[in-house]
Amino acid sequence: MQEKLEILVREALAVLDIQADEVLIEYPADATHGDYATNVALMYAKAAVLTPRELAANLVNEMMRVLPEEIEAIEVAGPGFINFRLSDKYFSQALNTAIEKKGSWGHNETLKGKKVIVEYTDPNPFKEFHIGHLMSNAVGESIARIIVASGADTKRACYQGDVGMHVAKSVWGLMQVEKYRELNNLPEEPFDDFDTVVLGKAYARGAQAYEADSAAKAEIIEINKKIYKQTDALVNKLYGWGRKISLDYFETIYKKLGTTFDEYFFESETAEFGKKIVLDNPAIFEKGEGGAIVYKGDESKGLHTRVFINSEGLPTYEAKELGLAKIKYDWYQYDTSIVITGNEVNAYFRVLLDAMSKVFPDLAKKTIHISHGMLRLPTGKMSSRTGDVITAESLIADVKEKAFEKIDSEALREEEKNIVAEQVAIGAIKYSILRQASGKDIIFDFEQSLSFEGDSGPYLQYTHARTLSLLAKAGGKSIDPLTAHEGTNALHKKILQFPDVVLRANKEREPHYIATYLIELSREFNGYYGNTIVLDGSSDEPYKLALVKATSQTLKNGLNLLAIPTPERM
Repeated sequence: MQEKLEILVREALAVLDIQADEVLIEYPADATHGDYATNVALMYAKAAVLTPRELAANLVNEMMRVLPEEIEAIEVAGPGFINFRLSDKYFSQALNTAIEKKGSWGHNETLKGKKVIVEYTDPNPFKEFHIGHLMSNAVGESIARIIVASGADTKRACYQGDVGMHVAKSVWGLMQVEKYRELNNLPEEPFDDFDTVVLGKAYARGAQAYEADSAAKAEIIEINKKIYKQTDALVNKLYGWGRKISLDYFETIYKKLGTTFDEYFFESETAEFGKKIVLDNPAIFEKGEGGAIVYKGDESKGLHTRVFINSEGLPTYEAKELGLAKIKYDWYQYDTSIVITGNEVNAYFRVLLDAMSKVFPDLAKKTIHISHGMLRLPTGKMSSRTGDVITAESLIADVKEKAFEKIDSEALREEEKNIVAEQVAIGAIKYSILRQASGKDIIFDFEQSLSFEGDSGPYLQYTHARTLSLLAKAGGKSIDPLTAHEGTNALHKKILQFPDVVLRANKEREPHYIATYLIELSREFNGYYGNTIVLDGSSDEPYKLALVKATSQTLKNGLNLLAIPTPERM
């Protein structure tokens, strides 16, 4: 409806010979003022050489000539706002459409025919999957789903750093275990019983030695070269083991989070290609100190100098990113490439995009960088370098344990309760991340995030389960939004805002609009449910059940766009 009203307003402005670059159609702050409002008369009154109220009146007159049947009235208000009131007939038919569309309710085709690749999560093998990766995954998965719901052919990608100094530090740490094995005549394959915790400790051991021991540092630098060249049997063995263990483990986390990637890209695959790109463009990249090759950012644009090939002749993360952009395009021929990272690399990414604009100008125009803040617990920030890591798995397990205590044990069998507890835990964590704009830091509050009554994921899940319970009690009773009823209530109108919210979330690449809307919808439904007997056998019972049905479908679709599970019972 927002799009339809925007077209109506633009056509009226055109009749009055007013060129409008922007037309905003919004919900009034006070619902008694109407269903939609626009401030175009205030924006373009000067250009029309009229007062805002005069222009508003002229626009209303023009729109009344071609008034769509969905609009009951158009009014001028205040200093020049234009308010639109929609008809009860429109609301009834729109509610019927919402129910009929089922899983596609709220979707649109604004990106139909477009190819979009979304890259996110990006954990590094040989390091643990920590809570920072939960941020990237939650934001990226939701954005990917919103883009799918907007009609785009969408691919999910994960880019992982399987080479580099962090890998060399891990392999060095594992080699200390290998040396211990040799000295003590332990079996040939000592790593079969090891897991990612051992791997994380190996990395911490290597990282600390790199900083404190010059001999160890030299060994790690040599290991890094050997990993790229694949010339050392023991290094290859430890590298292969660690890489496989890491990637297999990551898959278990992705499954919990509801993510399935279409393609995995690795730094080991982009390294040489990225290096070649840099070497092939001497006019863009130049020699720096110690033989390194750098890109000098334009300081007037706030850009700094970055190393693309280090003094050892190895490509840095920046060079690999250049290679990745081209490799991704060759794989998918995308119209848009969205890259989700933490905001600590914002300055670096701006330099990268500037360099890309000179090497691959078309790809730079297609690339969008979205950054997120940090996820912290009240205890503070983590560090994989020291080994003090808060892993995603440990956070999920801790939240799951607390969720288990809150779930109705009498209504669910033990096995089902365990499944629901994990779904509630995932919902609590993801909603805490997605409830606010992506760039902000988050301190995860266990009590607030698990509340069944407040601003939380479990509250949304519980409300959805409540609608299903009510519909189950209704059995085979008629559900009909077209049944005669008195007026159009606030819940009815709130339900029908969903498509507009999805449009905005896609336009601004911000899932928090959906999260906020779902909380508002849940509060509206619970208020309605608390004051209305739905199953009363009255003549408008089919309409009331239609409100419940549409609320249920909207919550399910909205939670799906946030990648939050929807348990049927809680």
